[in-house]
Amino acid sequence: MKKETRKQEIINTAAKLFKEKGYSAVTMRDLATAMGIKAASLYNHINSKQDILKAIIISIAEEFTSGMSNITNSEVSSISKLKSIVKLHVNITSNNTYAMASLNNDWMHLEDQLNYYLRLRNDYETNFLNIIKDGISSSEIKNSNPEIVMFSMLTTLRSLYLWIPKKEDLNANDLAHNLSEVLIEGINK
Repeated sequence: MKKETRKQEIINTAAKLFKEKGYSAVTMRDLATAMGIKAASLYNHINSKQDILKAIIISIAEEFTSGMSNITNSEVSSISKLKSIVKLHVNITSNNTYAMASLNNDWMHLEDQLNYYLRLRNDYETNFLNIIKDGISSSEIKNSNPEIVMFSMLTTLRSLYLWIPKKEDLNANDLAHNLSEVLIEGINK
């Protein structure tokens, strides 16, 4: 495993603080204190708190975009694609619970990267919606409002960062499988 750089350590610590206190409430002094260094030392590795937020959110958004691109380009059924989306969310979230909090709660604080982030998010949601619509057209998915289906799934998937840290013995593959059963196949016997 690659050794974490000081910059990555700063970003990871900031992500944790942002989750605990919210981006707006965290100061560079808070971050320095959490790392046991002087605030001025942070600037040897980063330019600003805004740069940290961008690094956190944009990297996760691009990871989701890349994963969605692989899913949409795959030659599998819509149901298989939806299961892959669930697995994508579980894997990214289980590896980045603090960063996911920033993605969900602090994205509006992005400054010069806000439009880029919104484009990534909108493209992601459009692809998600198209997979659902394709599944309805091919009769793989029952004829439901595709936006409500997507909203229901995304609401659950986007809140995983709150639930996953509470599960000490979490197995990401089992969670993805179980979530797929509930979200895609329903809870009917």
